[in-house]
Amino acid sequence: MTPSSTQPSAIDLHANQRRELERLDERYRSLSPREREVMQLVIAGLLNKQIAVELDISEKTVNVHRGQVMHKMRADSLAELVRMAERLHLSPARREEH
Repeated sequence: MTPSSTQPSAIDLHANQRRELERLDERYRSLSPREREVMQLVIAGLLNKQIAVELDISEKTVNVHRGQVMHKMRADSLAELVRMAERLHLSPARREEH
């Protein structure tokens, strides 16, 4: 076997990356508008308590939304969620001063 037949080509890698990004985008689009808001604030580094104040909802509700975001996005950690957001070119929400 030649080395080129055992290694994926640049075209294959690009196609795989594009498909993965499409799947990631599908997961993001499956989020509700509120879950997207919570995700934006989570990736901005806010704590659940701060998100609750920002969105005028209970901390428990934030926790539920955050759990749904992690589940729907298939993120095992906050760091992974942040990397996903970067790949989707999402910028962290700007926090209003209270």
